[in-house]
Order: sequence, then structure tokens, then C-alpha cells
Amino acid sequence: MKQQAFEQRYRADWEHFRTLLDGLDRPRKRKDSALGDFPRRYRELCTHYALARSRGYSPGLVEELHALARRGYPHLYQRRPRLLQGALELMVRRFPHTLRRHLGLFWLALACLVLPLLAMGAATLADPALIHSLMSESQVSELESAYDPANRHLGRSAQQAAEGRVAMFGFYILNNIGIGFRSFASGLLLGIGSAVILLFNGLTIGAAAGYLSALGYGVTFWPFVSGHAPFELTAIAICGAAGLLLGKALLAPGRRTRLAALRANAGEAVVLAGGGALMLVLAAVIEAFWSAEPLAPALKYGVGLAGWTLVALWLALAGRGAGHGA
Repeated sequence: MKQQAFEQRYRADWEHFRTLLDGLDRPRKRKDSALGDFPRRYRELCTHYALARSRGYSPGLVEELHALARRGYPHLYQRRPRLLQGALELMVRRFPHTLRRHLGLFWLALACLVLPLLAMGAATLADPALIHSLMSESQVSELESAYDPANRHLGRSAQQAAEGRVAMFGFYILNNIGIGFRSFASGLLLGIGSAVILLFNGLTIGAAAGYLSALGYGVTFWPFVSGHAPFELTAIAICGAAGLLLGKALLAPGRRTRLAALRANAGEAVVLAGGGALMLVLAAVIEAFWSAEPLAPALKYGVGLAGWTLVALWLALAGRGAGHGA
């Protein structure tokens, strides 16, 4: 094919590709719906460039096509920062919708966490010595020091207070995410592992609450935990529910093989665990930068109540009417 015929045949395509590039270079003015065929048109442009070179067409045409190919390359292959957008999509739509699909497992996980917490809390309040069945002497001593009303850095030992809030934020992240991940991953042990971890954490939290209340340290402990508890406890239960979902695939695969059932459930379990992990990050932020503030207990209880209300409304209503259903 002669160059003149070649240009006449494909010139309109090159101009359209140039228009697409102009739109990509000005993202605020572009219409994304018009850019869906960009990869195909880029491949065609590269083919035309290769043909122009191999056929010995004029240097001007070859350079024009080469320039278009160079402009298009970074738009096609660069990684766009969509992490925040993906996280928002997860938390606003997919996560609450997926949780509502498996509400029974969530209530079961919550029961595994909260019932032992309440029972151990009441028992330790009546007999503080019970805490030693779950914690060592050094752990109990550190707990007392952290919530002693005379401590100017509530919820933290002297060493932790010296490390600063940012360091404590990192500690809370590692601790909380670790609990959530173990609750999730242990579901592969037929779901029993998740239930055991939830049970143990419930007993430990209940023992600490009951023991500190029996010592008279409840005046510092309860205001301290009120702000982050709605997010932390709910997230731990959700991660446990994700683990139970994995266990369900192994125990009751239905008409599918266990491997097929595990693959089917794993996607939604990961959504639950991912949403729970982000909730635990939020809990760590609150715990590190709000919980220890020397504010009026009434204010902290009010924030805690608002947190429980927000979590309940968000998980019950978010994502409805947006193509996700209930």
C-alpha cells in the first residue's frame, strides 16, 4: 500500500487517538465513557507505526506516529493511585452488604466474644483473683499501672508513655490487626480456631474489666475504652465471622467439593476481614490519640455512645439502594 492511500485510510483513526490523548492529559475535562477503547486504539496506532517504518514511509509520518505512541504509552501502563477509592468502595458498599449476607455468622461470632466477656467480667468482679488464671503477675501489675487513677498517661505503662502516641498507634495497630487476622485465618481449622480465639479474647477482656472495676479503677478504665470499643469489638467479631465462613465451607460444603466451597466463600471472607481490618485501624487511631485524653467522663461516654450508634446504622444501612440490596 502506498503512503498516500495508507494515510487516507487511517488518518481519521490517528486524529481520534490524538483526541483521546488530549482528554487523558486533561483529566478534569475528560469523559471517561469515551476512553474505554483507548487500549485497542493504542495497539492499532503501534501497528500503524510499525508498518510505516517497515515500508519506508516518509520520516515525517513515521515521526508523527512515533510521537503519538510515546504519548500514549504512560497513559496505558502507569499505575493510577486508586487505593483510597477502593477502600471507600469497600467500606461504603461491599463490606456492609457482605456482612448482611452472613448476618447469622456475625451474631454467632459476636456471641463467642461477648458472652465469655460478660461472664468472666462478672466472675472477676466478684473474685478478682480469677484474673491470675489468664494473666501472669507481670501482666496484672502492668494492667494496674496503666489504669491507676494516679497515672498521668492512662492506658499506658510508664515505658509506653515515654515512647509517645505515634509509637502507641503502631503498637495498637499490630496488636489489633494481629487479633483480627488470627480470628480470620484460624477459620481454616474447621471454624473451631476462630471460635476459640474469640472465646479467649472475650475471657481476657472480661477479666481485665472485672478486675479493674473491683480495684476501683473503673473510673479510669471505662472512660478510656468507651471511645474505641465500638469499632474494636465489632471488628474482632467480624473477623471471627470471616473465619467461621471459611470453616463453614469445610464443614458444610453442600453439593460442592470442599475445595470449591472454600474458593466460593474465600472471596466474601476476605471482604469481611478487610473491612474489619480497616475498622481496627480506626480503633487504633482513636485509642492512641483520643482515649487517653484527660477529658470529662461524660464526654467520653457520649462519644462512645455515638460510636455504637454510628457502627449499627452504617452496617445496617450502608450500600442499600445502590445495586447491592440488603
